[in-house]
Amino acid sequence: MKKKIEILAPAKNLIQGIAAVNAGADAVYIGADQFGARTNATNSVEDIASMVRYAHLFKAQVFVVINTILYDNELEACRKLIWQLYEIGVDAIIVQDMALLEMDNMPPMVIHASTQANNRDPQHVKFLADTGIKRVVLARELNLDQIKSISNATDVELEFFVSGALCVSFSGNCYMSVANGERSANRGSCAQNCRLPYDLVDGNGKVLMQSSHLLSIKDLDLSDELPQLIGAGITSFKIEGRLKDIVYVKNNVSYLRKKLDNFLDQNPEKYSKASSGRTFYNFEPQMDRSFNRGYTDYFVNNRKEKIGNWETPKSQGQYIGKVVATKANGYVIENHEILNNGDGLYFVNSDDHADGAQINVILNDVVILNTPKTIKIGTDIYRNSDAEFIKLVEQERSAIRKIDVNFKFKEHELGFELIAIDEDGHQATHTINAEKIEAKNEEAALSTILTNLSKTGNTVFIADDITIELSNHWFLPISVINEMRRQVLDQLVEVRINEYKRKERVIEKTDHPYPVKELDFTYNVSNKLARSFYQRHGVTFIEKAFELQWDPGKSRVMTTKYCVKYELGKCARFQRATMGEKVTEPLTLKQGELEYKLKFNCKPCEMEIWEKEAELEYIDQEDQLR
Repeated sequence: MKKKIEILAPAKNLIQGIAAVNAGADAVYIGADQFGARTNATNSVEDIASMVRYAHLFKAQVFVVINTILYDNELEACRKLIWQLYEIGVDAIIVQDMALLEMDNMPPMVIHASTQANNRDPQHVKFLADTGIKRVVLARELNLDQIKSISNATDVELEFFVSGALCVSFSGNCYMSVANGERSANRGSCAQNCRLPYDLVDGNGKVLMQSSHLLSIKDLDLSDELPQLIGAGITSFKIEGRLKDIVYVKNNVSYLRKKLDNFLDQNPEKYSKASSGRTFYNFEPQMDRSFNRGYTDYFVNNRKEKIGNWETPKSQGQYIGKVVATKANGYVIENHEILNNGDGLYFVNSDDHADGAQINVILNDVVILNTPKTIKIGTDIYRNSDAEFIKLVEQERSAIRKIDVNFKFKEHELGFELIAIDEDGHQATHTINAEKIEAKNEEAALSTILTNLSKTGNTVFIADDITIELSNHWFLPISVINEMRRQVLDQLVEVRINEYKRKERVIEKTDHPYPVKELDFTYNVSNKLARSFYQRHGVTFIEKAFELQWDPGKSRVMTTKYCVKYELGKCARFQRATMGEKVTEPLTLKQGELEYKLKFNCKPCEMEIWEKEAELEYIDQEDQLR
């Protein structure tokens, strides 16, 4: 049986969700009005119902994120919401909190485990699969070998992020926001402390870096790794971006759709597309022409490059070229011919700070800015706002999705019949009673039927083949033919939606052992049902979630594979030959009153960030690596 490979797109709202499907998404994930990890991307149940109807027309799926941790007084409201989502036809919910596996009287809703649920090793993923979870969203930090190990351990569906912003922390384990302002990332209100500028101070009080975005990392782009990821066991490619604009969503979906289709066309015997229809594009998708901070493949091919973008957390955009000359009124820039009036430019100025300007006008080869800027010759110029591209992609018809349909036009005793059969075998028929009048011009009569049946216009269908079976050349008014076509296609829409088969799954409580016996606060246990779930699976000690601790105190607020010492070229494990003098630890990040100590665990290749009052046990990294 062929494996279905899916592109999963973010939907901030109904409009963007429909745009994602039109651009070629096989599924979308969207937030409801509660319990989603993006409080600025909520939607009514009514809008989600409309999203479901439109997606199912193309056999695309709709997943709703219920991925915050829950408090006891929210459990019943969450259960009611899930029933509402089930009743409107949602295909699955994406969850972090294990309370949802412990609840009684739940609908037979398919459940996916969010990347916030510690999905980093075969033991945890297999445990989730054995509870009845149908899909697991893997941690972004995994490499190909680790993904293969997980895939070999279980047959659960595996989903992986392939483009978009990266959380520097392990998902679900970042507490910087709540520790410093009561805005919990696990409750959907991340303050994005990781995108702030920090000073880096060594153990002697020396400032090593000043006002740099030391925890801000590049965006993810694994578009060239799709074949390798499929080979490792991934079947769903997820795009980050429920807060991004419609241009970002359409551009990213379209780009990945073309990449994936190329792979599927080369491997038709093993893999297939996960939904129906095909998209026609009126633009050429390029990921770097919408929001990005520069790109990285992160750790999928192991640690091999610097992944931080310390200049700015804002969009860097598309690389254009270097400044090659200055003029009295502007600059000569390599590849200036691809720039447009109104474009936004990004560059690093002479003070080594991120800077930008908008193009006022381009005269011959001179780019004239709307505000005076001093830019040195040799400076790299990026375009982070592409005026013409935005204008083009924003158009509704920039990406149009169509379902192939075959028409069969026949006659019957009292009139005529039009049968429509789509690419998935769904069928609709419309019949009219009409007097049969012999055509004066036989060739014109046949051409009129063919021409007007092929005019599928603004419908979701495109005529692939038209067969006409008549005993004579009958005359039919164009209005009659058009009405028959309209009626049969309207019926076919309803047939497709009504015959859509949603998968269902009943979660039955089990008692197979959890991989660990003791849970610290990073397991985010915030309610009685989650506690009961873990206890039933053999856990003997459960610490409260960070958000429930009155004074969490000297706590670890982040754990990450990203490493500041590696970014500095001071990693004793990978850069020993070139690192020179070791830095004096502990290293500290400072930003106003915020202050964090860094701890480096070189054996697992991880960095921890601790609140400023923490007393850290310092271990020489060379000793740790022996």
